[in-house]
Amino acid sequence: MTVELFAGIPVTDRAAALAFYERLFGAPPAFFPNDDEAVWELAEHRYVYIERRPDQAGHAMNTLFLDDLDAFAAAAAERGVEPATRETYDNGVRKLIYRDPDGNEFGVGGGPPTP
Repeated sequence: MTVELFAGIPVTDRAAALAFYERLFGAPPAFFPNDDEAVWELAEHRYVYIERRPDQAGHAMNTLFLDDLDAFAAAAAERGVEPATRETYDNGVRKLIYRDPDGNEFGVGGGPPTP
């Protein structure tokens, strides 16, 4: 079974959100379906998109898990994006929570730091 994922994030200002997510993901969108949306392909068949929907902006909660959380966090920091919060669970799993200009939550998780 092939799984395709489109995770949507409602935003107030597409330009501001576009700048934020370009810095967070380290790349411009893969495509623009229309004047209100921008889409990033994070992995094959796995997409995150922003869409201008002012009435719903600020309520998204998405999380992705990576095999190298530290590398992602370092690269995002080099691009000027720092997590709003950092969490570590009892099992060693870590989660960084980034917030876009509308307050949408984009979490990035991974295992314990590599020694």
